[in-house]
Amino acid sequence: MTDRSLVLKELSQLIGDNSQAILSANAMDVEAYSGDDKALYDRLKVDDIKIANMMKSLLESAEMPLPDGKVLYEYHREDGLHISNATVPFGTILIIYESRPDVTVEAAAMAFMSGNKILLKGGKESKLTNLFLTSLWHQALRHNGYESSWVTYLDLTRQETQALIADKASGIDLIIPRGGDALIQFVTNQAYAPVMVSGRGNNFMYLHADADTDMAIRLMLDGKERISVCNALDKIIIHRSLATETDLIKRLIFALTSSGIECTGNEDICCYSEDIKNDQEESTLYEEFLAKRVHLILADCVEEAIEMINKYSGGHSSVIVSGDDNIVGQFMNKVDSAAVYHNASSRFTDGSQFGLGGEIAISTQKLHFRGPVGISQLVTNKWFVFGNGQIRK
Repeated sequence: MTDRSLVLKELSQLIGDNSQAILSANAMDVEAYSGDDKALYDRLKVDDIKIANMMKSLLESAEMPLPDGKVLYEYHREDGLHISNATVPFGTILIIYESRPDVTVEAAAMAFMSGNKILLKGGKESKLTNLFLTSLWHQALRHNGYESSWVTYLDLTRQETQALIADKASGIDLIIPRGGDALIQFVTNQAYAPVMVSGRGNNFMYLHADADTDMAIRLMLDGKERISVCNALDKIIIHRSLATETDLIKRLIFALTSSGIECTGNEDICCYSEDIKNDQEESTLYEEFLAKRVHLILADCVEEAIEMINKYSGGHSSVIVSGDDNIVGQFMNKVDSAAVYHNASSRFTDGSQFGLGGEIAISTQKLHFRGPVGISQLVTNKWFVFGNGQIRK
């Protein structure tokens, strides 16, 4: 067991021992929140389940192999020069996030286990919870011989944050904005250091002509189980034959509305149910709802569905429900998303569900990594060249 693992195991124990204090701090944050954003409220509130998940994530992460120091490539030249390429930590990572106290635990665990220091900039709405969790981090670090600077919480204003991320001398090697479009745009517009974009969903599901109706409904309801997460389902594309030749639309609408989920769609699909609210705006197709709502669309073929997903989705997660191997293969290879699913819920796009122990973010970029970013992905590489006086002639 590594020293880093011991820190995570001790932190898990400290969180369990101080669960009531965490809940008390969070209760004050929740009471002070005066907004009406249900998704933000869901992310902000900590309960016994979230505490248990924090502890579980730490213990799982503690068992992960350390990713730094792995030799990726070696080359021995005839002149005796030994060249190798190995993984190394980024250095210092800044994560800016909204309302989720569990990120204070999980993101810092990912960074620390991969050998990185982390700066945590949480939202003001979760300040008290975040500060208390950070104090537990410091206890676990110091008790195991590490300086508390490995995990630093930044209590900064928006203006102070802007100045920090724009400062080329800040010492920050990577910035991760984890939140909505406004936060991502703010960081990408202002940051000097490289930015890894994370957090935006707007996920699509496509039901092909042969889709199993019962399975499709089950996957849709699971996709809307939580509205505040980036792996939630927002859009459902239905092959036109399912609307014209089966009772799928009626069954689907009944299942969704019975669960309190609002259904919208354009004129093309509204004629199949009076419970589908007419929405003709193209901007809706780009929108991540973070609400109990789905938008329904008809498509004539898998190619049309793929084109629509690649144009409008957030590039996060996409699902196909079908039993046709050729159609499934076409969809999964051509859809440009970080994670593509066949007959499974988009809600599995999560570091812990993918066996990573947790995640610092879910990247929708293609560089340097895509999808759930865990311990193994929070490294870069470096060349090590050993010689004894060689020169290049």
